[in-house]
Amino acid sequence: MNRQPIIGIIGGGTCSPKIAGVARAVGEEVAVRKGMVVCGGLGGVMEAACQGAHAKGGTTIGLLPGCSKASANAFVDIVIPTGMGDARNIIIIRTADAVIAIDGEYGTLSEIAFCLKFKVPVVGLATWDVDPRIQEASTPKTAVEMAFDLL
Repeated sequence: MNRQPIIGIIGGGTCSPKIAGVARAVGEEVAVRKGMVVCGGLGGVMEAACQGAHAKGGTTIGLLPGCSKASANAFVDIVIPTGMGDARNIIIIRTADAVIAIDGEYGTLSEIAFCLKFKVPVVGLATWDVDPRIQEASTPKTAVEMAFDLL
């Protein structure tokens, strides 16, 4: 790949402290490997992943559901307000070279479905187990290694 890889990190807009720690570690690992993070730009898993990437000097992209840049979490470098609501999930998946799904609810499930439909590699960490094409990882470091290996 001649350009910086873009890794989608998807998960709930709210999460437990344990899941936030997992997401932060994933964001850090993506940045250490010189990848960019793309996510929905809000709280929970998205904010924690952006915080981790930001801490390691990485670049983060937030594709917001609404029209206000002010709704982005503080760790998003490139803020893109789509005004598309949940339909922005398709853009997140189309932007990513590979995706890591962490925990999550139905919005995350829809993003996983788009990964499978569009043949975007997806790695799961404590998330939906709905298809054998979801590569299961047990640690943040392993998840990021698997995502980069799938590029």
